[in-house]
Amino acid sequence: MGTTKHSGPVKLPKKPDPSLWVSKVPFGLGKIKPHHIRDMMKVAWENKDNLPYATRILRKGVCDGCALGVLGFQDQTLKGPHLCTTRLNVLRLNTMHAMKEDVLHADIDDLRKMSSTELRKLGRIPYPLIRKPGERRFRRLSWDEALDMVAEKMKGMDPKQYGFYLTSRGITNETYYTAGKVARFLGTNNIDNASRICHSPSKTALSRSLGIGASSCNYKDWIGSDVLIFWGSVAANNQPVSTKYMYAAKRKGTKIIIINPYYEPSMDQYWVPSIPDSALFGTKIADDVYQVNIGGDIAFMHGIMKHWFEMEEQEPGSAIDHEFVQQHVNGFKELKQKVTYYDWDILEKSSGLSKDRIRELAEILAQSQSGVFVWSMGLTQHRFGTDNVSQVANLAMLRGFIGRENCGVMPIRGHSGVQGSGEMGADPFVLPGGGMKEENRKRIKDVWGFPIPEWQGDIVGVSLENALLPEDHERKLQLYYMSGGNFLETMPNPDFVKQCLENIDIRVHQDIIFNTSTLVDAKEAVIVLPAMTRYEQPGGGTSTSTERMVYLSPEIKGPRIEEARAEWEIYVDLAKRVKPDQKHLINFETAQQIRDEIAKAAPNYDGIQNLREEGDVFQWGGAWLCEGGECPTPDGKGNLITVEVPELRKPEGHFHVTTRRGKQFNSMIYSESDPFNNASRDDVLMNEEDAKKHDIQEGDAIVVYNQHGTFNGRAKFEPMKQGNIEVHWPEGNAFIPKGVYEKYAGIPEYNTSVIVEKAETYYAHKDTQYVEKRIEELEMDPH
Repeated sequence: MGTTKHSGPVKLPKKPDPSLWVSKVPFGLGKIKPHHIRDMMKVAWENKDNLPYATRILRKGVCDGCALGVLGFQDQTLKGPHLCTTRLNVLRLNTMHAMKEDVLHADIDDLRKMSSTELRKLGRIPYPLIRKPGERRFRRLSWDEALDMVAEKMKGMDPKQYGFYLTSRGITNETYYTAGKVARFLGTNNIDNASRICHSPSKTALSRSLGIGASSCNYKDWIGSDVLIFWGSVAANNQPVSTKYMYAAKRKGTKIIIINPYYEPSMDQYWVPSIPDSALFGTKIADDVYQVNIGGDIAFMHGIMKHWFEMEEQEPGSAIDHEFVQQHVNGFKELKQKVTYYDWDILEKSSGLSKDRIRELAEILAQSQSGVFVWSMGLTQHRFGTDNVSQVANLAMLRGFIGRENCGVMPIRGHSGVQGSGEMGADPFVLPGGGMKEENRKRIKDVWGFPIPEWQGDIVGVSLENALLPEDHERKLQLYYMSGGNFLETMPNPDFVKQCLENIDIRVHQDIIFNTSTLVDAKEAVIVLPAMTRYEQPGGGTSTSTERMVYLSPEIKGPRIEEARAEWEIYVDLAKRVKPDQKHLINFETAQQIRDEIAKAAPNYDGIQNLREEGDVFQWGGAWLCEGGECPTPDGKGNLITVEVPELRKPEGHFHVTTRRGKQFNSMIYSESDPFNNASRDDVLMNEEDAKKHDIQEGDAIVVYNQHGTFNGRAKFEPMKQGNIEVHWPEGNAFIPKGVYEKYAGIPEYNTSVIVEKAETYYAHKDTQYVEKRIEELEMDPH
């Protein structure tokens, strides 16, 4: 790992730069944009019953929203106060009172009429609950009764028949670590986390390419880099404070390039509320936008590298950093052979971009002495997500953009807890400090004092599917223990997911609020356990940011939900009840004890044991991973990975579809209207030229369908790449195919092919063979 330390936050220029202004009209009046001041006032009103506590959380706590790592109002990138509406929206989860008893114990059908947004607003879960088949209401039970029931069920089961899942909702490293240890103590490797459905291909690909599983650089490296690429990432919406970093980068002359099927307005222009001139006049962010086909990124990157090899034929050294490649990279010859194999016609058709446009970006990168690649779910949530990210790593290595200032590869994390989840071992493929190979299992056995199961655990999607296996199957899922999560709204094909949830004997929902998944029946019992937030946990807790900063978020004084418990403490209590004769092997009494053990079990985290007070932070791995080009691989070199260009053949009248986020945090929706384009949750974003071909007018009722499901929405004309559409997530999950997982990382496929028709056309033909015939065409589509 690197030896250079992060140099700390920098100051923004005081003098404004009018050349970056969007408009001289103050506050973007008349434009569709977020209204930050109004939103902040709304949040203050929502928290008026607990305002002192809410203020202490903002002032002392580490943000439980995205993974930028804002501690209080400060971070390690820029000096000055940082605050965003995403964090403010999540704030109410921490300050709500307990649910009223008449609501908590209402008829289950009345609760099921509510959306997750309405359920969230009911308040916190106050005490353990249970509901058995045929019971119309949840009823109260004690902690002993709840955990004894779960423990007794586990005692009589094969460990392959139960599993654990942890969301990223404010969960701390201490909880992830304890859950991973408890799972193995109980004999199961069936434990997974929210990274599986967002950034698992990033970790897998970076491990293959560079021997790392995290961002190689810092946000600070954006500022002053020659070029900053956002690939399938809408950071302005999902990580709003990052717009300050983009502003700072623009002031340093950095060229910002956006690659996305949709010309995202928030990545083009933004009004940064905490920078006076930007708040008044806005900031132009994007220097250029390359609108690529959904699934066309590999072809685009092949095209960039193909042009580099063509440039090298004319002038050696004009595009590739040969010194870096020769000293620090494997697989150059094989990559060149693969890239040059593809004709331009294939690359243009698959990417959706012309040869000239592809060459244009290739030459910008070739002329840049530094560059940072940032990406998110636009690259990862594909059946070839790992290959997508491997290609990004290829680009970075060929240019030598690894292991030095203003350079790097960054999978930007959308949730504060998710980076640490795998690093703590809450993952079927990973233990603290490494994978499941024999040497690491042996090392962890020496730390923990008990053996690690050798069989391969299941990813979350497969675990759910295992609920439908025959009763006598050794992997039939009979008990699922979930810390947060709402699979009805995060997994593809919600009807199928509901069927899976209903076929589990006992489901445990350890959470702070109800969601729609909590209300689904189970064969024997649904048990609900009230959890503390990260700000309530005794001894505080740590989280790891995108840039590998490990922060201590202290316990914050304030009101408490009387029976809520720290999540790690619940796991320990359960484990002791299942194996009371071995409870000394799993005994944690304080958060500090957990941090002390993490430092031993995960060598990169040596230093976490010293985080004790508000403001304590350290960065594992140094400022840059692979510093000086030295990678933590067996031979110290990076690996160029060859990948195939996916076939994206699409019959006439069919569309590629992907999902996007509006004003929401994960699946928690905070507004029915998108503040950046005024789209409603049922709007289908499509190109106007595509709509004309189907006689669709803006605002028309339309049906989006395929062999998996149907979505009823309205046409909204936006600057989308032709042949592609976007719908909001999770509303669009109905037509995403179930059981399709990326082969390396196991992420579900969240993109597919669909037909779009006017509603009157669709329903006029519904009773004929017309719709069936059109679906048959889709089934022949290889996408």
